[in-house]
Amino acid sequence: MALIRVGSRGSRLALTQAELAGDALRAAAGSPVEIALVPITTAGDRDRTKPFGEIGARGVFVKELEEALLAGRIDVAVHSAKDMTSTDATGLAVGAYLPRDDPRDALCGVDSVRPGMRIGTASVRRRAQLLALEPELHIEPMRGNIDTRLRKRVERGLDAIVLAACGLDRLGLETEIGHRFDPDQLLPEAGQGALALQVRAGEEQLVSAIDDAETRRRVEAERACVAAVGGGCTAPVAAHHDGERLTALVAAEDGSWIERITGDDPAQLGLALAELELARTRHEAATDSARDGR
Repeated sequence: MALIRVGSRGSRLALTQAELAGDALRAAAGSPVEIALVPITTAGDRDRTKPFGEIGARGVFVKELEEALLAGRIDVAVHSAKDMTSTDATGLAVGAYLPRDDPRDALCGVDSVRPGMRIGTASVRRRAQLLALEPELHIEPMRGNIDTRLRKRVERGLDAIVLAACGLDRLGLETEIGHRFDPDQLLPEAGQGALALQVRAGEEQLVSAIDDAETRRRVEAERACVAAVGGGCTAPVAAHHDGERLTALVAAEDGSWIERITGDDPAQLGLALAELELARTRHEAATDSARDGR
């Protein structure tokens, strides 16, 4: 019997997602296959207090899994696609995407956003868009897995927290959701809702039978858009393909400035985002310089 070692983070959600991938691999196999789940602790799991930007932003839940793949300790790494960097690590490839689940952000605790509410999130993307929707919100940092954040909302007396709807759905916690934000309200993170099965380059056939072509088309366009923005952009960025159009967003962290653009070419949209952010920072620098000179 063939053995496939599937690497995953050790959280309840991550292991549930790895089991979904394992079930799909078993169903697609032409002969019996044994799936061995291998929990791996990542930098994002070890440090649950610092903001993501201080421990590496995108990729903090991915690096150790990729290292295990390259070292041959696992055969497949299962990632939430939104956690991945916008370009594949050298020597690795996404061999399959499972069919995408709900990509939207979910508001837990209440059913609408109102002035003065205290909302918890660790995401600068969510923070910026929430403040653009309602400038009178109080956004408080919050880290931890889903169960931890649901508990912290109550302990800290927050009105609400924002989480990925897909994670709550996969854990059977959809009753915690008071409102699912339309992408026109909160544009999702690139890859949100999709599970990516990463393998060593050249070994894509190990998982290719379960690849969902439509999910790949959309998620790869989103990742390419973010990649085209470039590493120099530190502003919140988002990209989402709804099946018909690709929408990209760049914003100020405080929600005071936000730009959305749509199109078909991920690279062009990414470059346009970078140019918008550069123009904004130059304008702010010029304004500050003029103010200081008075």
